[in-house]
Amino acid sequence: MNRLELTAEEAGIRLDRYLSTCTDLSRSRLQMLIEEGNVTVNGKPVKSSYKTEAGDRIEVLVPEAVPVEMKPENIPLDILYEDSDVIVINKPKGMVVHPAPGAYSGTLVNALLYHCRDLSGINGELRPGIVHRIDKDTTGCIVACKNDYAHEAIAAQLENKTCHREYLAVVTGKLDHDDGLIDAPIGRDPKDRQRMTVTPKNSREARTHFHVVERFRGATLVQCRLETGRTHQIRVHMKYIGHPVVGDEKYGRPCRIMDTQGQVLHAYQLTFVHPRTGQEMTFTAPLPDYFKELLEHLRQGEV
Repeated sequence: MNRLELTAEEAGIRLDRYLSTCTDLSRSRLQMLIEEGNVTVNGKPVKSSYKTEAGDRIEVLVPEAVPVEMKPENIPLDILYEDSDVIVINKPKGMVVHPAPGAYSGTLVNALLYHCRDLSGINGELRPGIVHRIDKDTTGCIVACKNDYAHEAIAAQLENKTCHREYLAVVTGKLDHDDGLIDAPIGRDPKDRQRMTVTPKNSREARTHFHVVERFRGATLVQCRLETGRTHQIRVHMKYIGHPVVGDEKYGRPCRIMDTQGQVLHAYQLTFVHPRTGQEMTFTAPLPDYFKELLEHLRQGEV
C-alpha cells in the first residue's frame, strides 16, 4: 500500500500522470489499478482523469501477483544454431521475448519451452533461458541458454563486453558523420514511465557506436554496435542525436509505406565465446523481407 499526500505544487495534475512520476508503475498499469478501484483519493475511488488538489490523500493498493504457469507452445522457430548448452534464434518481428502482463503466450519463452524442454532457471519461471533480450518489433539474433553453467558464462561476457552485438537500422535524415560514438546515460523518462530517455538522473551509462552504411534522400542505413545493453538503447540514442529509427512509434513516428509496424531495427550479428568449448562463434541473421523492401523503396527514391 502506497500512501501519498499532495502539496500545493503538485496540484492540478491528472491522477494517473502524477502517480507515474512518483511510483515505479507504468501509466497503463496505474490506469488499470484505478479502474479496478485499487486507487482512492480521500477514501473514494476516482477516475484516471481526476485532477489532483492540494492536500489530497492518495492510497494505491497493488494486489499481489498471481503466479503464472508458463506453458510450452508449438511455435515455429528460425534456429541459427543449437547444441546442448545454447540455442541461437532469428527472432521475427512482433514476437515478445519473455512473458509480461498482457503477453503470457506466444512469446519466445513459450516456444523455447516446447522446443528445448530444458532451459536455464537463473532468471526465474517467467524468463527461463533468457540472458539478454531484444524488443518485440526488433528482429534478429538472440541467444538463450539451456543450463545455468552456460547462462552464467554468457551473462559474464555481456557484462565484460566480450559478447558483441551488431545491429542494422534505418534512421530518419542524413547523418553528417560516417562513424560516431553516442556516449549518453539512459534512464526512465519521468514524464512517461514506459519510455526511456537520455538523462543524468537515475540513469546508467550507455554507449552506442554507429557506422553509416548507405545514405538515401531522407534516411540513412546505419550499423550500430552496442557497448552497453540498456533498454531501447539504440532507439533512444538515435532519437537523442536527432535521427530516430524509421517506424519507431515510441521514439519517432510510424513509417507510412511499411506493411508491418514498429522500428526498422535488426540484430543482424551476434558474437560470443562458447561457454564450454571456448571457441568464438559468430551468427548472422539475414535481413527480413520488410527491411529489404524498405531499402528498395529508399533506393528508388520513393520515400
